[in-house]
Amino acid sequence: MATKKFKCKVCGYIHEGDKAPEKCPVCQAPASEFELVSGGGIDKNSNWYIILYSTVMVVIVAAILAVTAMSLQQRQNDNVLNEKKNAILKSLGAVDANGTPTENYDQYITAYAVNDKGETIEGVTADQALDMLFDLKGAITNKTYPVFRSADGRYVFPVTGQGLWDVIWGYVALEGDMNTVVGVVLDHKGETPGLGAEIATDKHQAQYVGKKIFEGTDFVSIKLKKGGAKPEDANFSHEVDAITGGTKTSDGVSAMLYDCLKNYIPYFEAVASENAAADTDANTAEEVSNEQNVENNE
Repeated sequence: MATKKFKCKVCGYIHEGDKAPEKCPVCQAPASEFELVSGGGIDKNSNWYIILYSTVMVVIVAAILAVTAMSLQQRQNDNVLNEKKNAILKSLGAVDANGTPTENYDQYITAYAVNDKGETIEGVTADQALDMLFDLKGAITNKTYPVFRSADGRYVFPVTGQGLWDVIWGYVALEGDMNTVVGVVLDHKGETPGLGAEIATDKHQAQYVGKKIFEGTDFVSIKLKKGGAKPEDANFSHEVDAITGGTKTSDGVSAMLYDCLKNYIPYFEAVASENAAADTDANTAEEVSNEQNVENNE
């Protein structure tokens, strides 16, 4: 017969045998204070068992949390990506009053990347250009600049910078002339509510529509002016109202727009030149057509 184990409930002494001792040799407790350790096997009240049990539970819970996090990560990334797509569409005015897109992003937008010479980078897919938005600073450091072109010939350029407390970012949409602003979308991570956070409001962003980023051939970007942009000011076409009480955030937006958009200057110039040449060809073709019509009428 297997030896049984009896534990003293007073001091914890373990006795091996067919039955409990009449007295505990350690604390002199009577046999009634002993309890049979189940099957003479594992003592679930021992310290090592508690430690082992706790360790196993921690490992199991950690594994469950890791699997859950991994399963949710793709969904979270997809949600963030959809937010970025909607922001691009919003900068182009392709959303309704409720913020619902009025255009299908995948059908309406062509995404690619250009280098510091304004040349389209071969091999960069639309998905890869979108992925650059998750680390725009890194893309800029590598001199790869994502571009988003709408089906009607307008362009969106992402920007990122530093506000008062944390990162700020946005999207600037331009007409095909690479000068006139169609719209902007700005956002932030931690600017002060009621102050710097106002950059994310429709009221502030509406001011950018129609502004210019070039003065002649000189790139000047758009500046948030303290005290307000006034129509009589010489630089009114390049200025919007700064945020009242949000000077640091306003300065951050001005710096962000200048520092990020200047990277696209070679591309701006290349596209503007192509569009001007296309317009010239179109005008020439129209003139030839008109001359032919006149000859036919004669």
